[in-house]
Amino acid sequence: MTQAVPHTRPTRTARIRRGLNAAPWPAKLGLLVVILYALVAIFAPVLAPFPETEVVSPQPFMPWGSDFLLGTDQLGRDLFSRLIYGARNTIGISLLATAISFALGAGLGILSAALGGAFDMALSRLVDALMAIPQLIAVLILLSIFGSSTMNLIVFVGLLGASPVFRLARSVAMNVAVLEFVEDARLRGERLWWILTREILPNILPTLIAEFGMRFCFVVLTISALSFLGLGLQPPTADWGSMVRENATLISYGDITPLLPAAAIAGLAIAVNFVVDWVLDSASGLGKGA
Repeated sequence: MTQAVPHTRPTRTARIRRGLNAAPWPAKLGLLVVILYALVAIFAPVLAPFPETEVVSPQPFMPWGSDFLLGTDQLGRDLFSRLIYGARNTIGISLLATAISFALGAGLGILSAALGGAFDMALSRLVDALMAIPQLIAVLILLSIFGSSTMNLIVFVGLLGASPVFRLARSVAMNVAVLEFVEDARLRGERLWWILTREILPNILPTLIAEFGMRFCFVVLTISALSFLGLGLQPPTADWGSMVRENATLISYGDITPLLPAAAIAGLAIAVNFVVDWVLDSASGLGKGA
């Protein structure tokens, strides 16, 4: 007589490892690139050969060489170092702004779906009115009025970016809020916070994670565009958008250096999209048959 082997549930680490092994190669490549960007941003002071704002050459626009890998900018600062510091500044500020958007938008969206009624109607109409205003134009107006400080940039981009997050979170949360297990929790007398965090949020989390990646890419592009227009991060702070604007003169001489910050933005956006596609496929089950 054989003894039955008890079924053991795999740990979270084992599930994550199994998911990574089953991921397609674009997702693995995207995840590797995202991790590389994160490491560069975190260890920028260690990796950069020169400080962020130090003028290291009396000659501006020096060509690539052994002393300065990517040459110097219009003030004689090392472009390679500023590209590395630009990763820290652009990614860090974009993450903070995206976190504000999700804390506000997703929180209110889930709450609105759970409560319904007049609260949901009023909040939804307010969000519709805010979404009628183009975000980039609204941020430009606010920064022109209140000033282009880093804090203002994070707050304004974060608050205005909460509207689309609210609509998505409310939409997916409403599909869950009407299911039987949520109704059962209400009949048991569970508190609203318990229902939001234990019943609704876990069932919409993959969608929110994927949206976080997409929203992060959009915020990176928005902040870079604002910096290119002169209303984003202010000099002498290194930022990919402002680096393109400050060194655009080199393009006239056949130098591709100003395109490197733009390529860094594009590479980050593509890598994040690869990871987002994998998360969505895994959550929907479409990737299981691949």
